[in-house]
Amino acid sequence: MSVFYETYGLSKSYTTPVLTKKHIRRFDAEVWSPAGLDSGMRCLEIGCGTGHFLSYLHAKGVSDLKAIDLDSSLAPVIPADVRGAFEAMDVWTFIEKDSDQKAYDRIFMFDVFEHFVPEDGLKLLNGLTARLNPGGAIILKMPNASSPWGLQFQHGDLTHLAQYTPGSIRQMAVAADLTCSACWPHLLGSRSRQRLDRLLQGVLNRVVATPPEIWEGNFYARLDKPA
Repeated sequence: MSVFYETYGLSKSYTTPVLTKKHIRRFDAEVWSPAGLDSGMRCLEIGCGTGHFLSYLHAKGVSDLKAIDLDSSLAPVIPADVRGAFEAMDVWTFIEKDSDQKAYDRIFMFDVFEHFVPEDGLKLLNGLTARLNPGGAIILKMPNASSPWGLQFQHGDLTHLAQYTPGSIRQMAVAADLTCSACWPHLLGSRSRQRLDRLLQGVLNRVVATPPEIWEGNFYARLDKPA
């Protein structure tokens, strides 16, 4: 384990998240619809952090939930209504331990995949794909290495070991026998700020010789297992 993980929690300030209507609207638009979610699905979140997204899934009526994170100090911070779904565990241990359980419909890794070198990332996808139902999907969110705005997210954490663009995550999906059916931006800021961002991106697309597919500093990707 990297020495930086030993002090990872000290660099964070953990507080129990509060799920607001604003958060629900944002997750609805950025995750629920693109991920093709419904409340009857069995969902797993890897690297759940303080449990904000886990709390959202619970609020949307998803009852079959599981979440893991390497940091055991998160246990008392996870919202009480979903704390029972949390377990402090290394992902490799989890994959081995969970091999005899029923499969998942959706697996989420937000700000997680970039913590693995590409070879281990492929190994991780292979292990998780074996735990997916046919037609299931893995939803990733990660820094966007093709965007100039992605540098602060990629290099703001010394435990980041890989960089991805929409193009390279499609290459990774092919190697894992998955289909990258969609990549889309993670939007930050107010609606007015987002509108200004779109205007700026429109101008840049006209003047830059090789504009990125996605300008935002982070992006999502949906990797589907064949039905």
